[in-house]
Amino acid sequence: MNANGAQSGARAGGATRAIALVGPYQSGKTTLLEAILARAGAISRQGRVADGNTLGDAAPEARAHAMSVELNAAACEFMGDRYTIVDCPGSVEFLHEMRNVLPACDLAVVVCEADEKKIPALQLILREIEDAGLPHIMFLNKIDKANGSVRETLKVLQRASSVPLLLRQIPIWENGAATGFIDLARERAHVYRPHAESQVIDLSDSEKAREAEARFSMLERLADHDDHLMEELLEDIEPPREEVFADLSREMREGLIVPVFIGAAENGNGILRLLKAIRHESPLVGDAATRLGVSGDQALAQIVKTVHTPHGGKLSLARVLAGRVSEGDTLYDSEGAEARVGGVFTLLGQEARKVDVAEAGDLVALGRLEPFSTGQTVSAGKGVRNLAEIASPSAVYSQTVRAGARKDEVRLSAALAKVIDEDPSLSLTHDADSGAMVLAGQGEMHLRVACERLTGKYGIALETARAQIGYRETIRKGKSQRGRHKKQSGGHGQFGDVVLDIAPLGRGEGFRFTEKISGGVVPKQYFSAVEHGIRDYLNHGPLGFPVVDVGVTLTDGSYHSVDSNDMAFRMAAILAMKEAMPDCSPVLLEPVMHVDISVPNDATAAVNGIVASRRGQILGFDARPGWPGWDTVSARIPQAELADLIVELRSATAGVGTYVSRFDHLAELSGRLADQAIEAQSSRAA
Repeated sequence: MNANGAQSGARAGGATRAIALVGPYQSGKTTLLEAILARAGAISRQGRVADGNTLGDAAPEARAHAMSVELNAAACEFMGDRYTIVDCPGSVEFLHEMRNVLPACDLAVVVCEADEKKIPALQLILREIEDAGLPHIMFLNKIDKANGSVRETLKVLQRASSVPLLLRQIPIWENGAATGFIDLARERAHVYRPHAESQVIDLSDSEKAREAEARFSMLERLADHDDHLMEELLEDIEPPREEVFADLSREMREGLIVPVFIGAAENGNGILRLLKAIRHESPLVGDAATRLGVSGDQALAQIVKTVHTPHGGKLSLARVLAGRVSEGDTLYDSEGAEARVGGVFTLLGQEARKVDVAEAGDLVALGRLEPFSTGQTVSAGKGVRNLAEIASPSAVYSQTVRAGARKDEVRLSAALAKVIDEDPSLSLTHDADSGAMVLAGQGEMHLRVACERLTGKYGIALETARAQIGYRETIRKGKSQRGRHKKQSGGHGQFGDVVLDIAPLGRGEGFRFTEKISGGVVPKQYFSAVEHGIRDYLNHGPLGFPVVDVGVTLTDGSYHSVDSNDMAFRMAAILAMKEAMPDCSPVLLEPVMHVDISVPNDATAAVNGIVASRRGQILGFDARPGWPGWDTVSARIPQAELADLIVELRSATAGVGTYVSRFDHLAELSGRLADQAIEAQSSRAA
């Protein structure tokens, strides 16, 4: 995205809308964006995803994988109105991009196709839209490749939607192929023409009967929420066309229906009718502002995406919901942080074009809002509240990352901060045991793209590895052990002498230190040094892992009035522990996680098998609350078995299975798996 050297330009009047294109992976959203921009005249020629020349998905990572990996925004004008069309990724690993932008949009166009295998993915997306309360329509794409009844297809698609799907168009079939469509609201027939406006034709006698039946079915559905229309239908009165369009618009805006249009984006078919429906029937920014609880006319915007450009600095993609925003304006967030707008830009894919002002309804890029992040609401006045609280999804895949060259370590930390600022569904933690940086996200492809961005955009060679498991060790039996540290090298020496009783504790009790010293054989001022020495040793037990559930009691010892000090008693305690612990029957402990797996119920049996194959224990399963046709399987699974669980789950569930996990307990691990873990730890320590 380039924000340098762009020129200001004249802008159309009329209404301004923000439209989200959403849908399952490979349903044709990017192609539809291309077709819309071509029909609106924003680009001279429609590109093709297969040719790698589309305006959307221009990022190197998107081109390399032939898939959307981040949202792409493009502004255009159509019949005097302004639009920003936002193409959202369809892969479940990148759905967070859609979640961030939906609340600020006026309408979602759900792009789908007649593919039953994609119903679970469609359900995920529709659920997000419905939860956001966003009006939406459906575009049944690839109609040129369909080979069955559209109404039967709609019955299949309806399983994914809790809102009734309402067919607005039916195809005209010729020799088994869709050559055009009949608009049920306008009662007109159209023949498709490649990348051109469809041609209006007269309805044949055979098509008139189909049209009448389908239109009556559409009107019946509308009449469910309009008593006057119901009366007209019962009395065989043909409702005025204006009344039909008013009902279609109102019921869609109120979330009572989902109008369904048909077309073939790759050929530019059905695009003009779709654009006209959006223009005449979709809500405006005032509706979005009301839905989000915006009041007043003070400048206010919702940040939906953050981008760090190579030369233009930080850009915050934001929907202006009220007022107007200009370069130099000061904006505040909910915490009172402030920043001055360093430029206002409209977007056409990777190109940013500078404009003088953003009006209410515009979705623009605002320059150099350094303190602000994705999901925040910003305003010209203090005291703004965040309008849309969007929680980042739980991570399901992780790996360690480090710079391939020592000179890049500082640069890597800075680059990671920027990548996570752009994508809040990524998280970075430091492993307390190894000190490694652990990058976590929504799947293998999600992290692959993040690492490719670190390398390609920031020029940092990376080394990645599977994140280490938090193994621990404990003991099965106790022992009493003396440890003596004596060192004399001229002048004051060092002397510390302790006797420690070491004993196992119950699982989960951690570490406990006590003392039973009598007669002052070890002065009180050295007790803490003894405890510190024990803790130092317990960081790496005889098997190489941190030791837990051990109690140590200081029972005896001796000291020297001159040579004893804290360091000497600390070393004595370490020596005692090092001598005794290998004789205390050390045993390896592995973390076991409580896992809740959510999948379509036709995959529940497969999930049971997956859990069993990963040394897991099924605790039970139940219907997923609020998700018809889904189950939640609860299980306990060793953490070591979760590394690629999400890959197998998604393979078994057409890409939609997911899980959340939390630590449950530590369990003893023995045999071959324990030997392998200990050997790997020894290799790392060597």
